[in-house]
Amino acid sequence: MNFVKILHLYNRTHLYACGTGAFHPICGFVEVGQRVEDSVFKLDFKSLEDGKGKSPYDPNHTAASVLAGEELYSGVATDLMGRDFTIFRSLGSRPSVRTEQHDSRWLNEPKFVDVFWIPESENPDDDKIFFFFRETAVEGSQGLGKQSFARIGQICRNDMGGQRSLVNKWTTFLKARLVCAVPCIDGSDTHFDHLRDVFLLPTRDKRNPLLYAVFTTSSTVFKGSAVCVYHMNDIRRAFLGPFAHKEGSNYQWVSYQGRVPYPRPGTCPSKTFGTFSSTKDYPDDVIQFARNHPLMYNPVLPHGQRPVFLQTNTDHIFTRIAVDRVAAADGHYDVLFIGTDIGTVLKVVTVPKDSWQNREELLLEELQVFKDSSPITSMQISSKRQQLYLGSRTSISQLPLHRCEMYGKACAECCLARDPYCAWDGTTCTRYLQNTKRRFRRQDVRNGDPSILCSRYPQKTSVPERKIYGVEGSSTFLECLPKSLQAKIVWTYQKTRSDPQKEVLLDSRVIRMERGILLRSVQRKDAGFYYCHATEHGFTQGLLHLQLEVIHAQQADSLSLSREEESTQPFHRKLWYQDFLQLVDHPNLSTMDQVCEQLWSHKSHQPKKKPPPLPPLFNIKSKSQKWKHLEEKRKARSRRTHEVPRAERAPRSTDIW
Repeated sequence: MNFVKILHLYNRTHLYACGTGAFHPICGFVEVGQRVEDSVFKLDFKSLEDGKGKSPYDPNHTAASVLAGEELYSGVATDLMGRDFTIFRSLGSRPSVRTEQHDSRWLNEPKFVDVFWIPESENPDDDKIFFFFRETAVEGSQGLGKQSFARIGQICRNDMGGQRSLVNKWTTFLKARLVCAVPCIDGSDTHFDHLRDVFLLPTRDKRNPLLYAVFTTSSTVFKGSAVCVYHMNDIRRAFLGPFAHKEGSNYQWVSYQGRVPYPRPGTCPSKTFGTFSSTKDYPDDVIQFARNHPLMYNPVLPHGQRPVFLQTNTDHIFTRIAVDRVAAADGHYDVLFIGTDIGTVLKVVTVPKDSWQNREELLLEELQVFKDSSPITSMQISSKRQQLYLGSRTSISQLPLHRCEMYGKACAECCLARDPYCAWDGTTCTRYLQNTKRRFRRQDVRNGDPSILCSRYPQKTSVPERKIYGVEGSSTFLECLPKSLQAKIVWTYQKTRSDPQKEVLLDSRVIRMERGILLRSVQRKDAGFYYCHATEHGFTQGLLHLQLEVIHAQQADSLSLSREEESTQPFHRKLWYQDFLQLVDHPNLSTMDQVCEQLWSHKSHQPKKKPPPLPPLFNIKSKSQKWKHLEEKRKARSRRTHEVPRAERAPRSTDIW
C-alpha cells in the first residue's frame, strides 16, 4: 500500500506529494487546477521520481518536511530498517545535501516532528531552516539509561557543503536542547521532554514568530502534558552561546572554552556577517570544528521559564496544537486549540493576572470531536472561514472557532466566559469584531467582572425550578452544570422556604461529582430545597432550584397503581415506583427496553395479548426477598462506583428517574 507522508502546495496549480509506495518511496506532482470550481485532481505520471530521502519507507516512521521556494527540506529515515536518519535537501537547482551519516553526535535515533523556514534578516542569504525533533540524548546523565531530549536544529538555506571535508554534507548544522519544565524550589525541575507538535504563529515581524510546542512526559511516576512558547530571540541566543564539548577522564560534556574559528560555525555565507560567498570557501578548521561540535551547551528555555498551560494526572495526553491570535477590547490574546489522544479538543487562553508576567490559564471549552475517541493527528486553522479543521486516522471534522451563543442569554454569563471571540452587544452574546462600532458592546477578557460591565443590564431573577423524588435508602443525583468552566459550584439547602439557607456539607454519604452532588443513601432529613449557585470573580448567580421529596421505602407499594387499575385510568399520572426501583439497580440497559415495552403494552389497552415474561430481576415472589435483592444490588453498585474509570461521565438525574 501507499501511505502519503508528504503533501505541499507547490504552486497555484500543483501539489507535491510523496508516499511510502509499498516500501519503495515515490514522489510526484498532483494537478489541482487554479480554482476550486475546476474540480481537478490528477496525478502527473510523467513526474514520478524516487522518494528516497523525502518520504520514509515504513508508514510507521515519522517524517517532517517543508517546501522553501522550490527546495524540499526533509527529516526522514533513508533506509528500510529506519537506522539511517538524515536531514536532506532535494529539488531545486542547488545540489542535494544531507547530515553526516552514522554519527550519533549529529542525529541519534531522531523522531522528526516539524520543520519551518524562518528568515534571519532582510538578506535572503541569511535564511535558515529549523527542525524540531526528539532523540536519544548523547549528553544524558550516566546511570539513568537512555533519555529522550527535545531538540531544535538549524541549517542555512544556502549551505553548499564543504570543499574537501563534509562534501555534500551540512556545514552549518547545529542543534540545541528544547526545555519545557516546571521549576521546583529544590532545583529538581519536572521536565517534559517528549516533543509532540510545534505550531508557528506569525507576528508582524516575519523574522520573529512565536513557536508553541506540545510536550508530554516519559516518566513512569506521573502522566502529564504541557504547552511551552518560545521566542526566536531566545533560540538565536542559544545558537550564539558556547558549544558543548566532551573532555576529561570521564568524558563529561562541558562548555567549550577554547578558540572558536572564524567564521563562527553555524553562520550563513553572506555579506551580512562576512565576506564568504559559499560554504565551500570556509577554512578547513571551521569545517572540522563544525563536524565535531554540532551540539550547543546552553538549552533553549521557554518564555516565562515555565509552561503556559499544563495538565497532569489526566486520562489523556496532548497530541496536536493550533493557535489563533485574537483581537479583543483590552488587547490581543493567543487562543490555543489543543488536540488529545482521546479525540477531544481543549480551547485555552492565558490572561495576565497582576502583571503581564504572571498569567492565568483559562480552559474555555472541552469538546469531544471524534466519537470513536481516536487520537487527533492533525489540526489546521482557517482564519478566513473561522473554522478549525481536525483529522484522525478514521475521520476529519471541522469546528467553529467561536460559539458565543453557548454562553447564555445574560450579560453576566457572557462576561464571565472571558472568551476573546465573544462580547455582549446589549441583547445577546455575539462575535466581537474590532472594527465594528457598537455603542453597548461589553467585553473584558482580563478581569471578566460583570458587576462593572453589566450594571446597565440587570441579572434575570428567573431561575429554573424542578421537583425530584428520592426513595429512602436509595441514591439520588442532583445535577447542575455551569456554562463557564472557571465557575465554582456552591450548593445550599433549606428544610422549608422560611428556614435560612445553609451550605451543603460533603461527607461519605454526600459526594461532590463533576456534574453535581450524589446522595448515596437518601434519608428523610434530606427532603427540602436545594439551590445551585455559580461563583466566579466574586460574582454569584443562581442556576437551578431543586425540591427533593423523600418517599418511605415501605410506602412505595402504596404509591404505585396496579396494572388493572392503570388500564381503567389511562390518564393517571402516578408512577410505578417498584418498577423504577428495580430498573435503577439493574445494570443491563436492555432490561430498560423490555420494561418500557411491557408498560406501554398495558397502557395501550391490549388485554387479549399476553405480555412478554419479565426479566429474571422482576421474578421475585417475596417482597422481603425483593428488598434484600435490591440492597445487595445497591452494595454492588456502590463498589462499582469506586471502580469506574475517570473517563466515564458522572450519572445524570435523568439516568435515575
